[in-house]
Amino acid sequence: MTVSAPIADLLAGRHAAWRWGAVLVGSWLLAASSWIEAPMHPVPMTMQTYAVLLIAGLAGARLAGEIVAAWLAQAALGLPFLAGGDGGLAHFAGPTGGYLAGFLAAAVIAGWLAERRGGRGWLALGASFLLGHALILAAGFAWLSTLVGPAAAWSGGVAPFLAGSVLKTLLAAASVKLAEPRLRQTSGR
Repeated sequence: MTVSAPIADLLAGRHAAWRWGAVLVGSWLLAASSWIEAPMHPVPMTMQTYAVLLIAGLAGARLAGEIVAAWLAQAALGLPFLAGGDGGLAHFAGPTGGYLAGFLAAAVIAGWLAERRGGRGWLALGASFLLGHALILAAGFAWLSTLVGPAAAWSGGVAPFLAGSVLKTLLAAASVKLAEPRLRQTSGR
């Protein structure tokens, strides 16, 4: 059994332009999260994973997937939507390429889990968001390993992000739990 995500509830029955607007605004939120970074090499630490999981928890699988896909498309077109205000196709083939693919997978899967019966509780959201982080890191590691080897990929592309992933998981779950009642009140559901 599924439970609708609060933003999906808010958009239910509205003109398609509302959904398109939500996708654009969500993609711009994700872009803004990309600019909050701690420079590291070969992959910077940003607030992107927090934003991806926040979007997944509030929007659900389908809308979250649309938002992340729109963000990736805008970044590929060269808009300054990636870490450091970068954009362009080169980033999809460089060290961050696997993480970018992982964002889409994490958004859809974490959003899907959040829409399952019982998936909106603290523990369930935390578990689905940890899984989302694991998917992002696994995709990033797999791709980065092809570029720099597994040892360097682990030490530069996974290990430094583990503590931050736990912290951003807790922050995303708390943000969803705080925003959800207000969004549901607005939608009348």
